[in-house]
Amino acid sequence: MYISLASDSLDGIAPVLAAELERRGHTVTLYGALAPDGRADWAWCCSSAARDVAEGRSDQAVVCCWTGTGAAIAANKVAGVRAALCADAVTAAGARKWNDANVLALSLRLTSRQVLTEILDAWFAAAPSTEPEDTANIAYLREIR
Repeated sequence: MYISLASDSLDGIAPVLAAELERRGHTVTLYGALAPDGRADWAWCCSSAARDVAEGRSDQAVVCCWTGTGAAIAANKVAGVRAALCADAVTAAGARKWNDANVLALSLRLTSRQVLTEILDAWFAAAPSTEPEDTANIAYLREIR
């Protein structure tokens, strides 16, 4: 799977994220503080990673900032992106299942290495629901303006 990865700093889990995704067999494109000469401002780097998903260059993205909130907000401004700020594995699994989330937002401050592993395990193991009420909600998101 192709994953775009953005972080506005090299704090917390940021330095290990790319290696962890690659260890899981993914091809990673880096943005922000993770990329040589990348613009590290959260709005720019996180929207760039999200744009890769929306435009089909990546299957999913992981975006990070100190709280994860700005990363999620910037990603969700990109049409077609459903970014979920996840602090635990249960939330990550639910975001994939019920929201068909295609961008994972993480807090560099709160996410430990162990919690990161649990979140990524849940995120990649979960599949979007095919239940009619769930697919109807996802379809409706495209109509909301």
